[in-house]
Amino acid sequence: MNQIKSAPEQLEFQGLGRRSVVADFDGGTITSEGGALLLRELDQRSGILNRFAACFIDRRNPAYREHPVYRLVAQRVHGLCLGYEDLNDHEHLRFDPLFATLCGQHDPIGARRNRVADVGKALAGKATLQRLESTPAIDAQADRYHKITHEPEKVRKFFIEHFLRHYSRGKPAKQIIIDLDATDDPLHGNQEGRFFHGYYDTYCYLPLYAFCDGYLLAAELREANIDACVGADDVLERIVNGVRGRWPKTRIIVRADSGFAREWLMRWCEDHRVDYVYGLARNRRLRRAIGKPMREATELFASTQSAARVYEELTWRTKNSWSRSRRVVAKAEYIAGKENPRFMVTSLSAEEFPAKALYESLYYAGGEMENRIKEQQLYLFADRTSSSTMRANQLRLWFSTVAYLLIHELRQTALVNTELATAQCHTIRSKILKIGARVTVSTRRVVVHLASGYPYQKLFSQSLRRIQLAFP
Repeated sequence: MNQIKSAPEQLEFQGLGRRSVVADFDGGTITSEGGALLLRELDQRSGILNRFAACFIDRRNPAYREHPVYRLVAQRVHGLCLGYEDLNDHEHLRFDPLFATLCGQHDPIGARRNRVADVGKALAGKATLQRLESTPAIDAQADRYHKITHEPEKVRKFFIEHFLRHYSRGKPAKQIIIDLDATDDPLHGNQEGRFFHGYYDTYCYLPLYAFCDGYLLAAELREANIDACVGADDVLERIVNGVRGRWPKTRIIVRADSGFAREWLMRWCEDHRVDYVYGLARNRRLRRAIGKPMREATELFASTQSAARVYEELTWRTKNSWSRSRRVVAKAEYIAGKENPRFMVTSLSAEEFPAKALYESLYYAGGEMENRIKEQQLYLFADRTSSSTMRANQLRLWFSTVAYLLIHELRQTALVNTELATAQCHTIRSKILKIGARVTVSTRRVVVHLASGYPYQKLFSQSLRRIQLAFP
């Protein structure tokens, strides 16, 4: 007996003059992610997600496998790019034919599923994605439910390979500057490795990041009961070896704040022919050493009533911790009625980088890294480390890192010299990726009818052309 389909419920709203305003849920297959086709185009041409998926081992029986590793990885990464931070979101996203198209599902409406329960569900649900993230560090073949595992060292190499492949379009750079920084990742449960950090006044992880000109080279999740620079030598060794293996003549400079000005890390840089500029924590000895330039800055402020800076060169050695004397640059600054001294220790010569240029042109620019970390943690959900194990939370951090790489590559390739050239990912998401569209799927085509009123049509078309030219 055929069921009679009832008419959709009509919703009534406040009228508009003489006109009534009504709505119903009979608009057809409509998505809010129309602009994400740019991400798909970029990924398909550049192979970013394919290379990341190659860092996983799949031991599932092919006869029972519904979703290949690439599709699961793409589903997770595209979800983060589009603002879907939780696995629960995929219980709804798996019905979206455009999202399925982004993830490489050749049957975007799920019409050919063998299992009755999965008809109309083209993508994996939250349970499958959760198993992907929570695979323990054991032989996945011996585990009944967790058959996909990732290889951490391959993932770490993937980030460096991505940088070498895409930075300056793969051409050897004359010089690169690696920025190191640690930040807090607050925890609100009983996750493995949680510790209370006195400075941040909370239970947290202490992830370590390495960037180069906006490209993310490393993202390491760490317990918070350590010094901020612990493990920085391992990260640098991996990056330096990768860069020199491909670009042997490239000069490498490391830049970081005072938390990294440790004897052992400076010695590592010196022993490996890596230049550095680190902030140096102030103390009474350093303050006394810049007494004269600070008085000059104070007098200059009194006469101009504006911030005054005087730079000073020091040959400096600590009483106990340093093995030798090093160049220290001091900025004696007086602003708003108070002293604001800053110090840097560096291996760079005064002839190449005079004191003022070292601070204003080189060291100060490192603050941009904080914006990139904020971008990843707040807007790509790198702080969603709510799994019980550190291994699973590290993988979550890496998923967010790959989402960042995809957005950053879109910014570098398609949006350069446009009004969104320096936009953060949440702005790119709202203005470029979130486009309302009607989707029709036939045997031969997936047609996406983007909203006619979309205000950035010219920019969108230009971005597509740029991607296609950059990756022919």
